[in-house]
Amino acid sequence: MKIITIVGARPQFIKAAAISRLIRNLENPEFQEILLHTGQHYDENMSKIFFDELQIPDPKYNLKISGAGHGATTGRMMEGIERILIEERPDWVLIYGDTNSTLAGALAAAKLHIKVAHVEAGLRSFNMRMPEEINRILSDRLSTLLFCPTATAVHNLKNEGVEAGVHNVGDVMYDVAMFYKKQAGEDTQIFKRLGIEQGSYVLATCHRAENTDDISRMTEILNGLKKISENYQVIFPLHPRTRKVLNDFGLNNLLIPLTVVEPLSFLDMVALESAARFIVTDSGGVQKEAFFYGVPCITIRDETEWVETVETGWNVIAGASAVEIVSATAKHKLTSDFKNPYGDGNAAKKIIELLGAHR
Repeated sequence: MKIITIVGARPQFIKAAAISRLIRNLENPEFQEILLHTGQHYDENMSKIFFDELQIPDPKYNLKISGAGHGATTGRMMEGIERILIEERPDWVLIYGDTNSTLAGALAAAKLHIKVAHVEAGLRSFNMRMPEEINRILSDRLSTLLFCPTATAVHNLKNEGVEAGVHNVGDVMYDVAMFYKKQAGEDTQIFKRLGIEQGSYVLATCHRAENTDDISRMTEILNGLKKISENYQVIFPLHPRTRKVLNDFGLNNLLIPLTVVEPLSFLDMVALESAARFIVTDSGGVQKEAFFYGVPCITIRDETEWVETVETGWNVIAGASAVEIVSATAKHKLTSDFKNPYGDGNAAKKIIELLGAHR
């Protein structure tokens, strides 16, 4: 069975690592996996180092498509993916998450009548202003197999009339988090490099368009981090898009109290996440990783797809309000009742078994 796995962004590299590792380790491999990298995240810190650390084979194809608007990017990706699908004739196209790479892969495969399997299906923010929400909904409707990370995701699909091919397999991110946590603690030198002690700092990330493309939201978020920095050192890995926006908006002065670093490798991020006092983020993946590592999270969005992290008391939705962000650091209470709704750490194994059963 030939599978083409389509990835393009850091979170997708991480998710794909769990499934790719199992496929490579099969004693009697019935699967042939071909990696196709759209190039959405293309530089050393955003791409290659992740393949190296996660021990993912180099992609057979790299389209090197990035930097344009949504329409141009998605269209160029579709064109490149379609050409490769016609050449390779896979049995399945495996897509991850909610990026333009996800949607381009789903559209190209569906139009060629190639079966699509969507990992992380059924997530909904119910905010149609988010490009990711549009990508999720369309990708789910084009998929034959929908691998949901939670019961909530299954419920969302049922409400939309989608029940065929839906499976709650758990979250592959949980698989990855458990597998690499020990390695990160042994291999990383990030604490020494930054001169910080575990538990003494706040880790912050910000990259979503709803924040970066709005000067008022970015100003509020940075003012909130600035206030937090009066009590904690704030480590802020700066996404390339966020860096460009801050330059364009003239907001670099608000970074002065923060410890700004280049985008970090996967293992460095795992080490920092798992030892932070708390995390401030607009990343869905980082919200979950905070939850997996038992670290309080403050989400700088107006909603989250990962509602379970909020319901269990580990995540506070603060929006883009400096007052709410700072207030959340003071009122955040850890729940003593830890329940994991994201599966048993065997999501990748279940996905491979289901793919094998649907020839």
